[in-house]
Amino acid sequence: MVAPPYGGSAANDSAEDYSEAATVVRFDPPLPLLRAPVSSAAPGVAPVLAFRDAASWKAAWDAAEASLISQCEAGARSGCSISASRKCNPPWWKGLFGGAPTDYEERERCEEREMAACLKEAKEACITFAKGKCIGPFRDARIASGALLENTDFDVWGAGSDKKSSFAMNNQQPFNTDPSVTSYRGSDLIDSLSSKDNDNA
Repeated sequence: MVAPPYGGSAANDSAEDYSEAATVVRFDPPLPLLRAPVSSAAPGVAPVLAFRDAASWKAAWDAAEASLISQCEAGARSGCSISASRKCNPPWWKGLFGGAPTDYEERERCEEREMAACLKEAKEACITFAKGKCIGPFRDARIASGALLENTDFDVWGAGSDKKSSFAMNNQQPFNTDPSVTSYRGSDLIDSLSSKDNDNA
């Protein structure tokens, strides 16, 4: 009797599926770059990483803030739960003098009140914390200029993207149209939008 080959019988080998659907592992398409290298107009200056436009810069800022707030609130819920339990727990010495038994319903209501007050305070603190963490990096972040996108074929932010990108938010005109300027800082955009808001006030 001939022993079956290693890994199974000859009958099983002939029945194995070697089709493309069974053997090819398909991966999700790569995500477009959040920032891409942009050359500087000044000679000898190294390229800088820049957002495609003001809209993607603002979207990244909002996403970063939302992520920080979510993580902060998750940690705050754990801390508030411990704090509420400690505040509403009867003192250890109460049972030594034959006092009334613990009213667990009242303790539950106490913990709910303490949790609600703690989470409300934590939410405001988390928003302030997230804004403080994001303002520095995004003020210093670079944004590609409108002139660069309109006058170059260097498109690495994603296939099919409109090269005439929506640079200005809220349907405003591009922030900088000087062909010699390849990028500008987020602080320039913040100051520009702030001055326009003050003019409209």
